[in-house]
Amino acid sequence: MSIAIHHCLSILNSCKNLRALTQIHGFFIKSGVDTDSYFTGKLILHCAISISDALPYARRLLLCFPEPDAFMFNTLVRGYSESDEPHNSVAVFVEMMRKGFVFPDSFSFTFVVKAAANFRSLRTGFQMHCQALKHGLDSHLFVATTLIGLYGECGCIEFARKVFDEMPQPNLVAWNAVVTACFRGNDVSGAREIFDKMLVRNHTSWNVMLAGYIKAGELESAKRIFSEMPHRDDVSWSTMIVGYAHNGSFNESFSYFRELLRAEMRPNEVSLTGVLSACSQSGAFEFGKTLHGFVDKAGYSWIVSVNNALIDMYSRCGNVPMARLVFEGMQEKMSIVSWTSMIAGLAMHGHGEEAIRLFNEMTESGVTPDEISFISLLYACSHAGLIKEGEDYFSKMKRVYHVEPAIEHYGCMVDLYGRSGKLQKAYNFICQMPIPPTAIVWRTLLGACSSHGNIELAEQVKQRLNELDPNNSGDLVLLSNVYATAGKWKDVASIRKSMIVQRIKKITAWSLVEVGKTMYKFTAGEKKKGTDIEAHEKLKGIILRLRDEAGYAPEVASALYDVEEEEKEDQVSKHSEKLALAFALARLPGANIRIVKNLRICRDCHAVMKLTSRVYGVEIVVRDRNRFHSFKDGSCSCRDYW
Repeated sequence: MSIAIHHCLSILNSCKNLRALTQIHGFFIKSGVDTDSYFTGKLILHCAISISDALPYARRLLLCFPEPDAFMFNTLVRGYSESDEPHNSVAVFVEMMRKGFVFPDSFSFTFVVKAAANFRSLRTGFQMHCQALKHGLDSHLFVATTLIGLYGECGCIEFARKVFDEMPQPNLVAWNAVVTACFRGNDVSGAREIFDKMLVRNHTSWNVMLAGYIKAGELESAKRIFSEMPHRDDVSWSTMIVGYAHNGSFNESFSYFRELLRAEMRPNEVSLTGVLSACSQSGAFEFGKTLHGFVDKAGYSWIVSVNNALIDMYSRCGNVPMARLVFEGMQEKMSIVSWTSMIAGLAMHGHGEEAIRLFNEMTESGVTPDEISFISLLYACSHAGLIKEGEDYFSKMKRVYHVEPAIEHYGCMVDLYGRSGKLQKAYNFICQMPIPPTAIVWRTLLGACSSHGNIELAEQVKQRLNELDPNNSGDLVLLSNVYATAGKWKDVASIRKSMIVQRIKKITAWSLVEVGKTMYKFTAGEKKKGTDIEAHEKLKGIILRLRDEAGYAPEVASALYDVEEEEKEDQVSKHSEKLALAFALARLPGANIRIVKNLRICRDCHAVMKLTSRVYGVEIVVRDRNRFHSFKDGSCSCRDYW
């Protein structure tokens, strides 16, 4: 290698961005090294792999070079395959074939097949497989392994297994690839069969099985594999912690995190954000606080994603001041995710004006809002009844910030109008949308019709939903609720009967409450378990006291069946959030109570929470499907607007 080329390579390696590279490219030309194929190959490699936005520049370099070699083409094919535009990888590969004097090798096919897998193009994958056959490279170890991954990504398990079976000497990577392909195609038994045939396994083999079982929701199988593992690494622990959280098994997620610490292993970023996510989803505030202490003590507070998870955890557990404290402590480390998480936290609690102030503070600090930022902002306007402000920011999205409104933003506007009772305006807005409304958008309006008791419009909206999603149980329940509130029991009976005939099941309502850093789950109705019996007994006493001291009378409109008044009272008294409240009062008298509910809180439960907060002198936070309700001294933070 000449001294000039060596010197230019040293300069090249110091370039960290495209601007710096283009500034010194003239120096390379003057030095004459730009005509050297070795140096040009290294230059293309640096542009394609090391500098994030330099792929188009690398492509121009390739096209301008008189006789590019296979390394140059392969480098660019690889760069595009790992980018956000993997389809361009195929275009470069085709250009390579057209040149005629450069022939694709095993690296060419490996990279272009990986690109086809990344944009899930089975057709392109087939074409590349045929080309590999033509060039005699289909059974090459690297190419065949990548083909297995492609077919797995596209759900074609038979093809993945056929490629594997035809490999003369598959290595461990190929074995792991075919197991992964089976899981991707939902062939869990096939994955286990191949795993059992493996003569040699490494950490990846075990972790592939673990992740596959978790993704398939087979938690017991995952637990068994985890216990059989000869060695557990960071990936193994993170998979269990995050996997159980995603499957709604929050106590198990917490348990695995504790076990990780007992094993004297240092949790990584994934396991920490995973367990904090479990706290967020379940409302486990006390355990979340303990984790925050651990994060500070163990020196993880510099990690942006962990701080973002803490903001989300505190917001979703009902403590906005603590979320704000974490947010403000990040200072210059705030990312767009940090700002958006804090805005979303304020939105959940109905602090619309504060969310708008923070949004303006974000833009003034030089951070450009994205699609998610606007969803959080519009959500804040909706839950605070800020109609004019919501309309203004929706119009500014494209005009000022150049963010094209997506279906989620239109849904937020429908919710904004519907929640405030402007149902006809919401309907007209949907009809004038420039993109086709989805079932979710119509469902948002149907929910508003249910809340405001508009039967006529609810029936029109349900007709629209019948065209998009005719058998959705939630839609039928919402329409049934509208009829029940209006006392149209024949219509209620008709809907319930059709649900039985079509075997459509209503979503079971449940509520979670944290007691002693353990989450307890309650569903409506009588149960035989000890905690359920305890909750029912305590609830009877609470209802009696509320009647005597606060004049409580059950709001029987929340009972959605045509039965006697006494039976209606009995129905509403057994709602899951009341049982969670009673259990927490029995176990933690005088302590603040936090409840998470999967559905919207009914008016009767809302009234009970308000009265209980005054009579028992406790603060109660309920997070339902829509928002937070903070009850204190007989009033709610939502101001009865939800």
